[in-house]
Amino acid sequence: MQGFTIVDLIILIVYLAAVLFAGLHFAKNEMTGKEYFKGDGTIPWWVTSVSIFATLLSPISFLSLAGNSYAGTWIMWFAQIGMLLAIPVTIRFFLPIYSKLDIDTAYHYLELRFGSKGLRVLGAVMFIIYQIGRMSIIMYLPCMILGSLTGINVNLLIIIMGVIAIIYSYTGGLKSVLWTDFIQGSVLLVGVTFSLFFLLAHLDGGIGAIFNAFATEHKFLAVDQPVFNPNILKDSVFIMIVGAGFNTMGSYVSSQDIVQRFTTTTDGKKLKKMMLTNGALSIFIATVFYLIGTGLYVFYQQNVLPPAAAQDQIFASYIAFELPMGITGLLLAAIYAAAQSTLSTGLNSVASSWTLDIQARLSKENLSFEKQTKIGQYVSLIVGFFSIAVAIVLANSGVKSAYEWFNGFMGLVLGILIGSFILGAFTKTANTFGTALAFITASAVMVYIKYFVPSTSVTIWSYSIISIAVSLAVGVPSSYIWRKIKGDTSVPAPNTTIYKN
Repeated sequence: MQGFTIVDLIILIVYLAAVLFAGLHFAKNEMTGKEYFKGDGTIPWWVTSVSIFATLLSPISFLSLAGNSYAGTWIMWFAQIGMLLAIPVTIRFFLPIYSKLDIDTAYHYLELRFGSKGLRVLGAVMFIIYQIGRMSIIMYLPCMILGSLTGINVNLLIIIMGVIAIIYSYTGGLKSVLWTDFIQGSVLLVGVTFSLFFLLAHLDGGIGAIFNAFATEHKFLAVDQPVFNPNILKDSVFIMIVGAGFNTMGSYVSSQDIVQRFTTTTDGKKLKKMMLTNGALSIFIATVFYLIGTGLYVFYQQNVLPPAAAQDQIFASYIAFELPMGITGLLLAAIYAAAQSTLSTGLNSVASSWTLDIQARLSKENLSFEKQTKIGQYVSLIVGFFSIAVAIVLANSGVKSAYEWFNGFMGLVLGILIGSFILGAFTKTANTFGTALAFITASAVMVYIKYFVPSTSVTIWSYSIISIAVSLAVGVPSSYIWRKIKGDTSVPAPNTTIYKN
């Protein structure tokens, strides 16, 4: 048990410096306006695909997935299978719409479909709230763990992470963010896969010991875990797959940090490749994480538990105390830097959404590309430092499993947002009035469920399903009635629905 050594610390510092250098390198050509927010058209689709993977992965998944299977079963793994629902639906219905419209942001679609600046601004505000929460969680989790393993002050780690991410997000725009995402994602894929093989090589019984734990200790699924429950408000494998599928689709369709990557090209074939590659990488790495988690459960029955071995810290503790010197530093640096990468993605997407969806819609004057870029940079600074402050607050509070907490939060916010997009894409009847009323109603229902209904009564995995159902139940009839009252016979703008106009 060598722990985190001076060699690992040097590798950590060198790695972080290299990431910062790479981000600044891709930022060397000054970009303004849409290039700052959408790239300059030179970014390969495979870079963008790995960037989507890295954005969705984040340290929340890196640390919590292994922790969940270590402390419990593979039940959360089925949430990843939800991608088999999310990806085909997104490819079949939404990507063709986004490609044909050549949208600037996710919420640009709402304005084009409903002719409403208000809905565009509302969608952007919801996203910004969600993203600030996400960025704060992504900062605090790896810093808490790295702090406990290295002895470095957690608040200092959070500040360093935030500042480095702000620097290359501020200077380089989306192009810099995408390439650094690609580097981080690649390092994480190789590093995590190496960790699994190293663990199996040092496990008495190898992979057979993991399968034995499945059979004898029910580490795959608990004996009383229902596969299907007719009451979709209760936990089951089925509702986890479907609910997580809608959660993930909410990210693909209505979350600006992901949709922003789709705006880098209007080529439908490239967009499809992005999605399929991202899905394959995500399911592969989730499976690796869960094998590692169960493997660690077996390993620490055979060996002494290391220090700092709480649920979300177990994998990082293994990296620090069991992997070879140098590899430890590289992998812990990769976790830390991956958080930086995801943070810079969040900063750039918030900056683009604020500038293009809110500032440009509410401004009485047309904003030049130069002014848009300056506004975006200032927003990156403000939101970055605010997220650092929230992360420091979170680091001094207790969250048992960041992954579960985050999915509940995501289902609440993105579940409300996705309802508006589904109303727009799948119905010709929905109008601004009906969609706004549906949005308000779904928000009220979901806030009530989240904060006033016991979690044992309504699983977090049904949040997005409930929200979408409420949106459709309210949005379609209210739009129809409003049209009748107003004598409105208008039809949606071309290419804004799944139907041929």
